[in-house]
Amino acid sequence: MADELREVIGRFVRSVRTQAGTPSDAHGETLAYLERAGPVSIAVLADARGVKHQSMRLVTTRLEAEGLIELLPDPKDKRGYRIHVTQAGLRETATDRTARAQWIAKALAEALDEDERDILRQAVPVLKKLVDLAQG
Repeated sequence: MADELREVIGRFVRSVRTQAGTPSDAHGETLAYLERAGPVSIAVLADARGVKHQSMRLVTTRLEAEGLIELLPDPKDKRGYRIHVTQAGLRETATDRTARAQWIAKALAEALDEDERDILRQAVPVLKKLVDLAQG
């Protein structure tokens, strides 16, 4: 069951992202992480995303040029910076989330009957429990 669950959830997430036009990429994943975690250093961000400092620097340079993040002095390390999501960055992540939620809502309404939707309603808290365990 564990392997089937891993497989189907992975396929579901990829399918939703593709169908909603919000594919997973370094740009979107970095913004989403910053939105959840708050301002962090580039080293923390690189570590959290599992990439090299140099790679993260390239991503943040692009995001900063697009006005989606800003680098502000780190109050604890006068030589360092903390990366903050701008209002434009927050709008972009919200737009992507809305597109994915709308696609899921449409798919639920079109592909599933009421009994199947009830099964999913009951499964959501169970899946959340697993997610909370992983994050705890």
